[in-house]
Amino acid sequence: MTRSIRGSRRSALLLAGLATSGLLLSGCSAGQVAETAGTVPSVQGVNVASENGDFAVRSLLIAYPGVDGYQAGDDANLDVVLYNDSPDQVTVTVTTEGARDVILSDPHAPRGAGSSTAPTETGSPVGDSAQITVPPLSYVQLNSEASTVLRLIGLNKPLHVGEAVFVTFDFGGTTIRAAAPVSVPLSPAAPPEPIIERHTGFEELEDGHGGAGGAGH
Repeated sequence: MTRSIRGSRRSALLLAGLATSGLLLSGCSAGQVAETAGTVPSVQGVNVASENGDFAVRSLLIAYPGVDGYQAGDDANLDVVLYNDSPDQVTVTVTTEGARDVILSDPHAPRGAGSSTAPTETGSPVGDSAQITVPPLSYVQLNSEASTVLRLIGLNKPLHVGEAVFVTFDFGGTTIRAAAPVSVPLSPAAPPEPIIERHTGFEELEDGHGGAGGAGH
């Protein structure tokens, strides 16, 4: 009986310890989920972080231009999410060697019409060189799902799917340089219309068969 009671006590203590550990682990996990609950992972895009881990560029890509691609001189929307995991607010300046300028724009504005001067909540007026303010321990979303997007003005050369443009993000002295790829369409392009052969009857006449023309031969 003594051994049985001791064994029961050991089992009870072991189960209690496991339950406590489970609570601690679930608490840590819940905290981690809470921090990233507002973020949406991207199917496409480049993700790059600074060496110290304070800043990150995620879901970086250029909007799909269609089967013909972009021509030299075209404008192109640049999607990105900027993360600031530091305790201080930071202003991010965006530049590129692949276009004449980078500005903030309405994502739905026609290409070539992104030079409006309407102010934005997180950065400089739209039309100025892009500068975005990111609050501490937060992020700013700049893509087609947001009210503001980055726009490359005047591409230096033609750009197609599979190619990229280098973009530099200066987080108040900490620089992240990344290649922004052209987005791949999520569905294939529509196939060309099939060629329909129509038979008019002239084919037989050309071969010398049938019809009034062929009767005399």
